Amino acid sequence: MRIGYTIASSPLGRVLVGGTSRGISAVCLGESDAPLEAALRKEYPRAEIRREGHAKKAIGRWAGEIVAYLRGERANLPLPADVPATAFQRRVWEELRRIPRGAARSYGEVARAIGRPSASRAVARACATNPVALVIPCHRVVRRDGALGGYRWGVARKRALLERESALRG
Repeated sequence: MRIGYTIASSPLGRVLVGGTSRGISAVCLGESDAPLEAALRKEYPRAEIRREGHAKKAIGRWAGEIVAYLRGERANLPLPADVPATAFQRRVWEELRRIPRGAARSYGEVARAIGRPSASRAVARACATNPVALVIPCHRVVRRDGALGGYRWGVARKRALLERESALRG
């Protein structure tokens, strides 16, 4: 697997966007570049990974769309994803893409929506292993009691994303 990536500034810190010729393989959020690059290499230890900057057409365009989304300039991110996944993960991630911007669902609601009502914990795990944050909006899944639960890129970012989306809803 060959993954090119770029890193840009966004309202939620630095954002790494990596992808193949078929789609986005990674979206990572953080404060500085080195930990983002390390996260990408950890996610894809066998891949050939190379920083592309914005010069590469698709990577630069995808990064620009993600930053625009984080600024509230785009309503959706219907971007192609190229990520390895089990059949269960794909079902969960497809369901997450159906959650409207500004809305949230519980892990149990997602489990019921995919026909696996007792799989709340497995849904949570699928959310936690999602390598393309924002493209597959796992931040829109919360605990049954409405508490945010965890988020790979920090609960503060999850809260900020949900608040931004809620403010832009409509």
